[in-house]
Amino acid sequence: MSLRFEELDFQPTPMGDLTLRRRIEPTLGVDVFEVKLGEEFLMSSLFTVAEEELATLGLAALETPQAEGTAAEGTAADGTAADGTAADGTELDVLVGGLGLGYTAVAALADPRVRSVRVIDTLPAVIDWHRRGLLPVSATLVNDPRTTLVAGDFFACMRREPEASARYDAILLDVDHSPRHQLDPSHADLYTEDGLRALVRHLTHRGVFALWSDDPPDEEFVALASVVFDSVVAHVVDFDNPLTSGVSSNTVYVATQH
Repeated sequence: MSLRFEELDFQPTPMGDLTLRRRIEPTLGVDVFEVKLGEEFLMSSLFTVAEEELATLGLAALETPQAEGTAAEGTAADGTAADGTAADGTELDVLVGGLGLGYTAVAALADPRVRSVRVIDTLPAVIDWHRRGLLPVSATLVNDPRTTLVAGDFFACMRREPEASARYDAILLDVDHSPRHQLDPSHADLYTEDGLRALVRHLTHRGVFALWSDDPPDEEFVALASVVFDSVVAHVVDFDNPLTSGVSSNTVYVATQH
C-alpha cells in the first residue's frame, strides 16, 4: 500500500505542468493513480470503464467474419480485401491517440483479432511512465510485442497524407475532454468536416473511428460526423462513482464506413 499521497513524476510541458501521483482512496482503501495537467485532472485509475469501452465498442463495430464458404466482393482467394486488409476481420491494425494510463490500448490488445496497436502521445513523459513500469497496466502494455509507443502529435499526423502502408482498421481517440472542449486550441480542426475527412484517409476501406468524450452526447457533432461517415452512434457509458456514491457517465462515439 502506498503513502496517503505520493508524487511519482512531475514534468513541465508546453500545455502546463504534468503530474502523476498515487494516493490511497479512503472510501475504498485502494491505490489510485491520477494525472493532472496544470490544475486540471485528466484521468484517474478509479474511472477506466469508458476508456476500455472506447476500444471494446470501436473494435466491435468492425465487420464480423463472413460465413464459411462465402466471399465478399473484392476479396482475393487468400481472404485479403482489395485494400490489403483482412476481409475476415482478423489481423486488425489499431491506432490509439492518447496513451494516458494505458487502459484503452490494453483493452485493444485483449481483442484476439488485433495484430498491432500503435499509440501516439504528444507528451514523452507519459510514454516514459509506462516504460518505467509506474502504472498498473504498464507491464502488460510495453511487454506485448504488438505494441508501439510513439511520441508525437496525433492531430498533426491526421492532417498529413498517410503513407500507403500506414492505414488502420480502427482509430481510437482519447485526448480532449470532448469535441467542444479541447486541451489545446490546435486540436479543434479535427472536429470539423474537413478534419474528419482528413482522418478518414488514415483508415482502411471499412475502418472505424471511435472517440471518448466527458460530455453527454452532442447531437450537433453526431450530425457533423454523419456527413463524413455512413453511421455515427453515441454510446452512453455508465459507471459507478465511489466519490459520489452514484453513477457517472461518459460518451463513446463510434463512426463507421460501409
